[in-house]
Amino acid sequence: MAAKPNRKTQPRQPIGVWIVLLAVFTTEMLLYTWSRVQCLRLGYGISTAIDKQKELQLLQNNLKIELAHLKSPERITKIARERLGLRPPKPEQTVIIP
Repeated sequence: MAAKPNRKTQPRQPIGVWIVLLAVFTTEMLLYTWSRVQCLRLGYGISTAIDKQKELQLLQNNLKIELAHLKSPERITKIARERLGLRPPKPEQTVIIP
């Protein structure tokens, strides 16, 4: 008669080790996915900010051009003559202060 193998002598499968390894792997995958999503979100945010910056720079350049036009001496002289009725002073209207 052959001896039956004793259960205590057979090596047991370390289920606890497999559960820990599976938990570590799952956690690692979740952290990787989270970090990848954050990178994409930041990339989109940076892209949006760059587009907004370009738009604001264009607006600023247009406003600088408009300001230069509004401050031009020719325009101011034209408004003074046409709208306000101003003229250069006559020689007798000029007073020289010693």
